[in-house]
Amino acid sequence: MEGETTSYPPIEPSTFDLIVVGTGLPESVVAAAASAAGETVLHLDTNPFYGAHYASLPLNDFVTFLQSHSQPSEVPEAESDDSIPLVTRSLYSSLEISSHSDEPLKNSRRFNIDLAGPRVFLCSDSMIDVILKTGINQYMEFKSVDTSFVGDVDGKLMSVPDSRSAIFKDRSLSIIEKNRLMKFFKLVQAHFSEENEEDRIPEEDLESPFVEFLTKIGLSQKLKSIILYAIVNASYDQDNIKSCKDVINTKSGISRLALHHSSVGRFPNANGAMIYPIYGQGEVPQAFCRRAAVKGCIYVLRMPVVCVLKDKEYGTYKGVKLVSGQRLFSSRLILAPSFTPLVPSTAQASKSHDAGHTDAKEKVARGICITNNSIRPEVSNCLVFFPPKSLYPEQIALVRAFQLSNNVAVCPPGMFVTYLSAMTIDAVEGKKLLTAAINALFSIPFSGNDGSRGIDNSSENIEVKPTLLWSALYMQELNKFQGALDSISNMVMPDEHLDYNHLLDAIERFFQEIYPGKEFLATSSQSNEHPNYADSELDS
Repeated sequence: MEGETTSYPPIEPSTFDLIVVGTGLPESVVAAAASAAGETVLHLDTNPFYGAHYASLPLNDFVTFLQSHSQPSEVPEAESDDSIPLVTRSLYSSLEISSHSDEPLKNSRRFNIDLAGPRVFLCSDSMIDVILKTGINQYMEFKSVDTSFVGDVDGKLMSVPDSRSAIFKDRSLSIIEKNRLMKFFKLVQAHFSEENEEDRIPEEDLESPFVEFLTKIGLSQKLKSIILYAIVNASYDQDNIKSCKDVINTKSGISRLALHHSSVGRFPNANGAMIYPIYGQGEVPQAFCRRAAVKGCIYVLRMPVVCVLKDKEYGTYKGVKLVSGQRLFSSRLILAPSFTPLVPSTAQASKSHDAGHTDAKEKVARGICITNNSIRPEVSNCLVFFPPKSLYPEQIALVRAFQLSNNVAVCPPGMFVTYLSAMTIDAVEGKKLLTAAINALFSIPFSGNDGSRGIDNSSENIEVKPTLLWSALYMQELNKFQGALDSISNMVMPDEHLDYNHLLDAIERFFQEIYPGKEFLATSSQSNEHPNYADSELDS
């Protein structure tokens, strides 16, 4: 260790209003907001890259990161009476990697794999508004998500009719279904219109389960499934209200539906409601870090923090000790979710910042698949939703799948990356959900045989599914904003949602708690009216 310390230059000054450890999205947003509010901020990260648990990494680095955060760290001893060791928590588990081809690993550096996938931006959501407000859109480019499908166990994909034009073009819907769906969309539009209050949906219906309201207005099971899982994005089976862990009421359901509708056509070059950042979701925390740096935040990567310092007399937080031996001081400390001070349980603060997450026992089952073709020949980037019971009768959780291509610079030409996720409390059930979706979408080569499963002979036109080249399945923990000691707060892992709205709302509430009365992400004079779009495909 003595020889290593010389490679770490001293950080000046040594006192700050806020020290942030980890450059994940919550940490980066708070650092940007605090810097804009006039606070002096030091932002550190052990990693040589930005993003932490929200990063986009080359394939080999992605695997190494998951493996390194799947094992509990050794518990160090306190070096002195005023120091508390900082330990690493295991936030990933049950990592399972399958490789059917050498090509993905040979091209590892040409991948940008999201740790937080699947994830998109709705064009009208709050995160896009913040991106425009702060002007960080100048650091990013976006591509439109081509389309969305609802899938089943046989791999049959039905387009999601999420707009009036899509309804008219959809050949899978009957005339009656089209008319009822159109009337429902008009009903939602009228509810949010300020012109006529008589068109508002009654209060008793707004408080009722959304699935019951959809049944009441005469929508078929197929249409209810599309609305609930492919547009409103319910995570659990809404038909089983008594056992459902997250029943969506009508008020929330129509609000999400209205957000989706308002996202269609908001920006030029965005064909649908959703967009995705070129080079991956890791561009988002990095853009917020750039914004913070412009406002005076100091950044140091490859800088481990080994201890938290406390006041000997009062026992309160006062600073951190770096691996270099340098001591830094601040009024407040924010830690990435993988770090926690090693303190006795009696010292745990009761204060907890509710991030709106589900029960801590629940996990997100995540998967990444690399294939040789698109799930649809005419589509590059698309979403597939597998509603409850669509993969097998006991399925109670939605499975999301998000395919991306080379035109967003996340993989080499000729390959596609698909992210999958589902909520679970058990690794066995989580992997069962993801495996069922993988089998529905892809052809999996037999071991030692060039032949593969997945040829559909049920129609005259034989369809061959994309061949799976490489995959990784793993479980990711969920957690809440919380304080471990006075003036120390932990950030959160990527949540279970497809967009960032829930996470951003929680980050803003947290910021207002630690800096009451200060503006969250002060307006930038450099903001533009729309994100930057790439009109043509990028060369890898």
